[in-house]
Amino acid sequence: MTNQLEFRHLHYFLVLADTLHYREAAEKLYISQSALSQQIQRLEFILGKKLFIRTNRKVRLSAEGILFKQEAVLIQNQATLSMERWKSAVSGKQGLLKIGFVGSAMQKYLPLIIKKFTETHPNIEFYLNDLSNTDQLSALEAGSIDIGFIRSNIVSPAMEIKSVFKEKFTLVLPKEHAISRANFKDVSQLSEESFILFPNENSQMYYDQIVALCNDHGFAPKISHRSIHAPTIFKLVAGGLGVSIVPNSLRDDKNDNIKFIELNSVPQETELFAVWKKANTNIALPYFLKIL
Repeated sequence: MTNQLEFRHLHYFLVLADTLHYREAAEKLYISQSALSQQIQRLEFILGKKLFIRTNRKVRLSAEGILFKQEAVLIQNQATLSMERWKSAVSGKQGLLKIGFVGSAMQKYLPLIIKKFTETHPNIEFYLNDLSNTDQLSALEAGSIDIGFIRSNIVSPAMEIKSVFKEKFTLVLPKEHAISRANFKDVSQLSEESFILFPNENSQMYYDQIVALCNDHGFAPKISHRSIHAPTIFKLVAGGLGVSIVPNSLRDDKNDNIKFIELNSVPQETELFAVWKKANTNIALPYFLKIL
C-alpha cells in the first residue's frame, strides 16, 4: 500500500484538510476541483478508508482522516528536514540544528551556549524558533525542532530532559509604586495586589512556583491577567493593571515605566530545561548536547 502513496497525495490531502473546502484547496494547489477530487479518491482507495465526510454544504475529516493528518504532517516535516540537511551538505555545511526556546532563555543563557558551539562547530547552521513551552513540545514530537529550552519538567517518556540553568525571580512593579528596594521586606506586602502571570497551562511548574512563593508568605495571588510575552506583561504593569513576578533574566532596567526587585531571600528559583527527543537522529545534536 505505502509504495503507491506519493508526496503529492499527502500535499493535496493536507491542503484540503486545512481548508475543508474543495474550491479553496484547488485554488491553493493551482489545479481544478475535479482533479483534486480524483486525487483524494485515489488516496482513499490506496488507504482503504474514507478520509473526508462530504455533505452538500460542507466537508469534514473522518476519524480516520484526523489520524491520517497527524501522520501526514510528520511525513511532510521529515521530508522537509531531510531536504534541508541535504542542501546544507551540498552548500558545504556539516549540519543543521533547529532550536526552540522561551524568550527568557535568549536573554542570558542561550546566546553564550550558541556562541561557544559556533566557535567549536562553525559549519553547523542554526534555525532559532521563539516558542512557548507547549509549542516546543509539539514541535519536538513533530520533528520540526531538534532541541527545546523550556521552563517545565513535564515531558513525555519519548523525551530526554536536562536542567541547564537556575535563576532567581524578580518582582515587576509600576515605576511609581509605593514599594521600593529600600522599603521592601517580603512579598506579603503585595497580598492585596493583582498579579499578571504566565498562563499555568503553558508552564505549570513555573506557575506553581510563584503560587508556592505567595503561599509561603500567607496569601494566594489574585491573578487579573495572563500573558506568555514579557513585553506585554511589562506594559500591563506599567499601565497600573497589576504587578508581576518573572525570571530575573527578563528584567529590563532600561524600561523607565517599571522597576524590578530581585527576590534573593526566597527558596524558589526558576529553572530552564533542555529537552529533546530520544529518537532524534540529527548528527549535530550530540555535539550540541556536549556543550550544555
